[in-house]
Amino acid sequence: MPAKGMRSLFFHGKAPSFSFSSHSSPSRSSISFPTPQRNSSAASNISETMVEEILENAAVMIMKWNPESSAFGKLTSLFYESKPEARQFIKCVNDLQRVMHVLVSDDPTSEKLVHSHSLMQIAIKRLQKEFYQILSMNRAHLDPESVSSRSRSSRAASSMSDDDIDDGEDADLSGDSISEVEHVSSIAMADLKSIAECMISSGYAKECVHIYNMIRKSIIDEAMYKLGVERISSSQINKMDREILELKIKNWLNAVKVSMTILFNGERILCDHVFAISKSIRESCFSHIAREAAALLFGFPQVLLTKTKKNYPEETIFRLLDMYTAISEHWPEIESIFGFESTATVRSEAINSFVRLSESVRSMLSQFEISIQKDSSKSAVAGGGVHPLTLRVMSYLSLLTDYSNVLADIFIDWTPPAKLPQPESEDTSVTTAMSLRMVWLILVLVCKLDEKAKQYKEVSLSYLFLANNLQHVISAVRTSNLQYLLGGEWMSKHEAKVRQFAANYERLAWGIVLSSLPENISAEMSGQEARLFFRNFNFSLEETYQKQKLNAVPDAKLREEIKASVTKKLVSVYKEFYDMHKVSVGGVRNAAMYVRFTPEDVAHYLSNLY
Repeated sequence: MPAKGMRSLFFHGKAPSFSFSSHSSPSRSSISFPTPQRNSSAASNISETMVEEILENAAVMIMKWNPESSAFGKLTSLFYESKPEARQFIKCVNDLQRVMHVLVSDDPTSEKLVHSHSLMQIAIKRLQKEFYQILSMNRAHLDPESVSSRSRSSRAASSMSDDDIDDGEDADLSGDSISEVEHVSSIAMADLKSIAECMISSGYAKECVHIYNMIRKSIIDEAMYKLGVERISSSQINKMDREILELKIKNWLNAVKVSMTILFNGERILCDHVFAISKSIRESCFSHIAREAAALLFGFPQVLLTKTKKNYPEETIFRLLDMYTAISEHWPEIESIFGFESTATVRSEAINSFVRLSESVRSMLSQFEISIQKDSSKSAVAGGGVHPLTLRVMSYLSLLTDYSNVLADIFIDWTPPAKLPQPESEDTSVTTAMSLRMVWLILVLVCKLDEKAKQYKEVSLSYLFLANNLQHVISAVRTSNLQYLLGGEWMSKHEAKVRQFAANYERLAWGIVLSSLPENISAEMSGQEARLFFRNFNFSLEETYQKQKLNAVPDAKLREEIKASVTKKLVSVYKEFYDMHKVSVGGVRNAAMYVRFTPEDVAHYLSNLY
């Protein structure tokens, strides 16, 4: 997705309102976040003259940007107007904090301390406003995608000091490799970091965190909503149409990908950068912003699988495997991004969903096996063709092999029946798991097909049915990843069974035609005997042909093999009889009456079968 398109997902013109009225002056935070230790020896070395100078410089700078007393300060943004002056403002506040530390040690009731505190209140109020403005005005540039891209393509820029970043025109972050959006986001991140460090060092962490959490959480929540992630109950899922549920799952899969590679990743990077001064604040902020949305995201599979009103269709297993794969593939990122103790609930939701999906896949495959065993279709397939059950099962298993590695993990402790033949899998890592499960399911199918074959009144058609269906099984194996799971030995063994079924069919279906000819072709016989054999052959061939042409051999290779085999056996015997006894029939009239087929006619006749 283009950067502009993705940013539209996270950017919205409106930002949460934040008022800086005179009735909401900042106060020293009672927040329990740790603040850096102040250098007592450095503070004690500040002379009276230096105190006066620092207070005087701070008063000039702070009052200049006091929105309550300066029209310029009210209408102008400090960090957008002049980066050098913004850095000077931060320095004044830090110096003022040092002075206050000295003054409170000397005389906690001095007028200078009161004056310093008043200046600090004004300065912090200004910094709150700047912090809010930078966050709200740069929503598009501080979207998680831009932050993530910046982290990947400009690691050097992310480690630059604030002094290295001047204004938008002079900054050279890392040459042409950084886009304009990433360039602007780098500047904004540096500004936010300098303000956060100043406020936290001055004891105003609570005010800083409040602004940050309010704006950034709204961005995450809005992004998740646009990704289609919303709170939903199992009762609502019960009432959903299948198409809507499919769309919900599709949206969830996309949301996991986007949120883990861009949304939460970018938010974690931004939070770590802005609050680099304090690990506890970084954790607290990120947890407050992302925990609820992430827990909602990874809790969805559990809500989905509490559906009890009716069973899911068989193909739902593929969506569950997609969801299982999504969590599995992104687990390293989940552990890394949500590694804090305060975000343990996110990891817990992901693990619980992971386990629940695994259990559901196991259950669905067991139900699929039972559905094969309980298939109750009574009508025989016309012409001994491929049964719908065979088509359904092999299509299902072929698609399942696209998830071989995932299923090998899910079925790693599956215990196969003791007498189950061991497949010659080419991938030994999945032999004991996926291969055995596939072999067992195909064996269950073949056993069911043996039962279905008994529905035919003619034994020959039963064998043709078995040959057709087993051939379809082999074809499905050969044209899918099943071939790698089951191996060449398995296919060779079952191909031999197909040939055996086909040979039995030929013997029973076409044996009557061969038996219409004498056992000893070369034996002497009278013209009457020859005419009788020719007449019986004509009748048997016609009758058998009319019956067998209604049968089906869908597989082209098997069809040609059966036709070639029947033709070879029948034509060779008939040709020998024809050449030896045609003259015994009598004149032309008798020949036309009794010898209706030449060997070539028989071969052509048989070529139109199936």
